[in-house]
Amino acid sequence: MNSHALKRRTKEFAKGVIEFCRVLPNNREGRLIGNQLFSSGTSVAANYRAACRGRSRAEFIAKLGIVEEEADETLFWLEIIDEMEIGDTNVVQLLMEECDEIIAIMVSSIKTARQEKKSR
Repeated sequence: MNSHALKRRTKEFAKGVIEFCRVLPNNREGRLIGNQLFSSGTSVAANYRAACRGRSRAEFIAKLGIVEEEADETLFWLEIIDEMEIGDTNVVQLLMEECDEIIAIMVSSIKTARQEKKSR
């Protein structure tokens, strides 16, 4: 997957998180967990875009690490929502699957970038 396609994919994921957060319950748990999910879920796309503008291979790798961390945090909040039955289970499952795939792509991209850096 090229960087343009991954920018689009992470942006669509962010939009899905935003849409999901809009329908979370308007109570303390919905607001607090929703804010955390909103922040980390949208950060995935923003930080990936920043990684693509990295000035060096080392900066690119470091920023991809941030993307991985934000995606993992997003997955954590989705798991909490799922286990506590706070939101629509079907939507949560779809977001979790996409988040898992994004994490796997980031891990693979980091490994590849590190290997390329070593071979230079």
